[in-house]
Amino acid sequence: MIADKLTRAWYVLYTKSRFENVVDEGLQKRSIESFLPKIKVRSKRRDRKIILNSPLFPGYLFVKTDLHPNEHLEILKTAGVVHLIGNKNGPISVLHETIESLKIIVSVGDHIATGKQLRKGDRVMVVHGHFTGVVGTFVRYRGKSRIVVNIEALGQFAGVEIQEEDVEILPEIFS
Repeated sequence: MIADKLTRAWYVLYTKSRFENVVDEGLQKRSIESFLPKIKVRSKRRDRKIILNSPLFPGYLFVKTDLHPNEHLEILKTAGVVHLIGNKNGPISVLHETIESLKIIVSVGDHIATGKQLRKGDRVMVVHGHFTGVVGTFVRYRGKSRIVVNIEALGQFAGVEIQEEDVEILPEIFS
């Protein structure tokens, strides 16, 4: 029988943008075990400074399933679900130890640094602060969460020092 050969494992579920909570609640209503790691982050709004619970991995959450066709279909029918992460052979499982480690990390509640490490030459755009909208090239890190970005104008470069959280990496199509 097919159910005898299936074993329960954790898989990564890709969701629509900002639908992580909706998907998590939908899976719980269907009695499907899920895990949405959240961290506390400071709001980036200028008018107020509040602490929000945000997903550690925006757009993703974890689901425990044996991939039985019926349960797999129930997962995919959940509002906000895009697909399970995998390759041409199907979804790829995540080690149980990885999930347990993530549960410990988020339960501690201390500051967790996330994001992508910038590399020299990355094209970035300033999205907050005085230089909002400026496009430049990442040069180096300078102290705690400070970076240097070169901005080209008239064939000359001007280096500015700004907060790392105020820039986003530009996709390669804009570089």
